[in-house]
Formats: sequence, C-alpha cells, structure tokens
Amino acid sequence: MFTLDQARHFIAVAEELHFGRAAERLAMTQPPLSRQIQKLERSVGVALLERDSRKVSLTAAGHAFLAEARRLVVAADRAPAAARRIADGRAGEIRIGFTAATGFSLLGPLLAEITRALPDIDLTLEEQVTGEQVQALRRGDLDLGLARPPFDSDLFESWLLFSEHLLLAVPAGHALTRLGRPLRAADLGDVPLIMHHPTRARYFYDLVVRQLPVEHDNVVHTVSQILTMISLVAAGRGAAFVPESARVLGIEGVAYLRLADLAPDAVELHAIWSREAHNPALFRVLDTLRRNAA
Repeated sequence: MFTLDQARHFIAVAEELHFGRAAERLAMTQPPLSRQIQKLERSVGVALLERDSRKVSLTAAGHAFLAEARRLVVAADRAPAAARRIADGRAGEIRIGFTAATGFSLLGPLLAEITRALPDIDLTLEEQVTGEQVQALRRGDLDLGLARPPFDSDLFESWLLFSEHLLLAVPAGHALTRLGRPLRAADLGDVPLIMHHPTRARYFYDLVVRQLPVEHDNVVHTVSQILTMISLVAAGRGAAFVPESARVLGIEGVAYLRLADLAPDAVELHAIWSREAHNPALFRVLDTLRRNAA
C-alpha cells in the first residue's frame, strides 16, 4: 500500500515532468524522491512514469493514477477540517420530522433560516404525525421533531416554536360569515362538521373537543389532513376547525372565522429532541432557531 507522501511526491513529478524541479518544489533532494517513486510503482504494480536521460513522461497508467492521486490528496487535506466542522456542529446531518400542517406553514422559512446560517449541514426530512416522531426520536432515527404537545418531559426537551389561532373554515357565502362577530358554540348547533380523526389527528381532535361542545351527530366526515379538510369545505361538504396557517393554502371558496370560545394562539408547534441527543449539529440548529426567534 502506498502512502499519502508518495502520492504527493508523484503529483509533483507528474506536474513538473522533471525530478530536479519536483525535488526542489518538495524541499528535498532528488535521490530520495526517485526512491519514493520507485516504491510507489512497486506498490501499484505498474510503471507510472517513463524516464530517459532527457525527459520524464507519464504512462497511460500514470495519467489515470494522477487523477485519482489528486482526489485522494485533496480529500486527505480536507478531512481534518471536515472533522472539526462536524465536532463543533458547523457540518453534519440533521434528520427532522414534521407534521403535514407544518409543511405549508412554518417548515419552509425554518429550513431557509437553517440553510442560510449553517450551509454545510445536510437536512433530511420525514413527514410524520407527532406520535411517529416521538417513536423515531426514541429510536434515534430523528434528531429533531416539529410536533404538537404534550411530550414526556423526562425523555424530551422542547421549545415552543410557533402558536396560532384555531379558526372555523366554512364555504364562502355561508350564513355564519354574515354574523359580523366571532362565533360562539351555540352558532354551530346545526352546522355539518368535518372533524379530525380521533387517533390519526389526535392533537387537533382533543383541542376541539376539550373546548367546544361538538355534536357528534353533526359530524359528516372524519379526516386526518388539514388540506383534505379545506378541500371538503371548498366543496360545500361542511365546516372544519383548522389552524390559521391553513389560509396560505390559497384554496378558493373558503372563508375563515374566529371562534370566541377558543383560547387565542391555541394551536402550538414545538421543537422536540431527546435529552440523550449528542449530535453537535443539532445544538447549532437549535441555537440558530432561538436567535431567529429573538
């Protein structure tokens, strides 16, 4: 097996095509340089250079070896700096889980901020509901989750990233849009409802039923995705409780109304990560997000 020094010596000779000039460039004398090239050729098993009394030239094998030797030396020179970047969190990989609703609200700006501040960190994304993110974080398959509360504080650290209102989406022109005031529970008595699935969209389901006396006889559809809910509302199938960020979907034929009986900023999104996390890049990302929020 040849050494990195031998690869560097060969590159110098191949570029200079002269042992004397190559030796001068390497700050060594010519005889040891010639011995190193001979050892290299024995290690590789083929002649890399053709030599005579007047000139040095590369063999076909030498041309091929030169390209690989240059890549090898560049990689070796970069390796210590790359290791230092990873150790202090300036490079590496972050695996991020996110909910579908996050995908059309916070995710894009958040990723843009991370990429701007930490361009050498690779971001891998997984669309998962909160329960799936929690399990993935526990297995070590994710570094960071963008998820809905509550969380086990013994296992996870969390930080509130974003909060917003929960609104009622209704078909454009619906009678409720003419009330001119925030809606009350009594206004919804006979309104067909498109509800969140109690297990696949548990966070939103619990948020609604804890604060509003939902008449289950009024539920005409049960779905798990906000986009599906809004599409059904636009089709006139009923009304749905959705986060305010659903407005950015830009689906026509939908009006969004405030609910007087719901707490403001009731919908929360948190960054969560394992208390046993040790990825340096994760903590750089968290510092970036905190600075951006501040």
